[in-house]
Amino acid sequence: MGVWDYIVDLFVNVRTDWIEFLQGQGLASSLVVFLDGLIGITLILMFVFPTVIIFIWLERRFIGWIQLRPGPNRCGPFGLLQPVADAVKVLFKEIIHPTEGDKLILWIAPALVFFSALMLFAVIPIGEGSLGALSDLNIGILYIVAIGSLGVIALFMAGWGSNNKYALLGAMRAVAQLISYEVPMVLAIIGVVLIVGSLQMSEIVGKQTIPFILLQPLGFLIYFLGALAELNRSPLDQVEAESELTTGYFTEYSGMRFATFFLGEYINTLVVATIVTTVFLSGWKGPFLPVWLWFVAKVFAVFLLMLWMRATLVRVRVDQIMAFSWKFLIPLALINIFITAGEVLIWDEWMSGWESFPWPFIFVNWAVAAILILLWSKLFFKLGGGRVEVREIRDRYSQGYGVNPSAPVP
Repeated sequence: MGVWDYIVDLFVNVRTDWIEFLQGQGLASSLVVFLDGLIGITLILMFVFPTVIIFIWLERRFIGWIQLRPGPNRCGPFGLLQPVADAVKVLFKEIIHPTEGDKLILWIAPALVFFSALMLFAVIPIGEGSLGALSDLNIGILYIVAIGSLGVIALFMAGWGSNNKYALLGAMRAVAQLISYEVPMVLAIIGVVLIVGSLQMSEIVGKQTIPFILLQPLGFLIYFLGALAELNRSPLDQVEAESELTTGYFTEYSGMRFATFFLGEYINTLVVATIVTTVFLSGWKGPFLPVWLWFVAKVFAVFLLMLWMRATLVRVRVDQIMAFSWKFLIPLALINIFITAGEVLIWDEWMSGWESFPWPFIFVNWAVAAILILLWSKLFFKLGGGRVEVREIRDRYSQGYGVNPSAPVP
């Protein structure tokens, strides 16, 4: 194998050589699996932590560029060492323990956020074949849904362990928002599962002769918007609104425990970008370049889209956020499932199956998505989609009290 061929699928080739080396030593199969897991975890961490550091720097520079601000530019060239300076800063910050708080829960909550986010990378395929993921489970989608839900428990533990009314209210708001948006996210992925006929992540990538975003534009939009709410990112970041609940569930956190929450949120952002890349953007597939480079490029493209929305959209009220999930995203996700199921039946029975190019459904699905979004948005506002109903000023003042209805409101 040439050097270029080796680099093209680096993750798989390194694991293959490592497994062959271990088997050549005559080790037990269980020990080979264990040591293979160690090298796989090492490779994933070598991808995750540098990428998260770049995310932290890129977010400040990108948003600064959009908002005509310089961003970090003092620590190192172009401010590249700013994340390192932040890490050194939190290392020396005092860790404050609330007097009446539960110290054990206070420690477990950020650790659970951090490790549950890392566990999700186990089923994300970075290369071709069964060795492209650390563990190529045939229930990969279910694994992601199950492990991802652990974050809900961690956030409530953070608020409860703080024994602070603001932190507890912030945690309850976070739990309500996360559970509400997990439903449309799962329903959005079901459309892809119907097309592929499998829950295995590598199978989903393998079946994408074209990126599924072309076949599932509505599913992509629902999943992406739901993910923004799950990540507490603008414009759906009411959970951490400083002006309302003093930053929410981690009000009492400082030092490295706060940094662990901060790092866990960015790792979760990377997880969402990798899932979107795998499920909707054909994963590592692409011409000419190494497969891992295509994968990383698509992940950064998704992250830049998140930053663009954060820099341009204003924060939404909490009642609007909840109504948007239950009255807008979930009905559209259910409609998308029925439409996709009908298309699968038509394509399998009357045409040549999903292995060929399904060009008719590309145009149909984009048109249907545009029409549904337009029509349902009008219905959404008619249903009182997150609007606070306020009585007219004239009606309030016309009740009496000797007040002139036409007078200006004090």
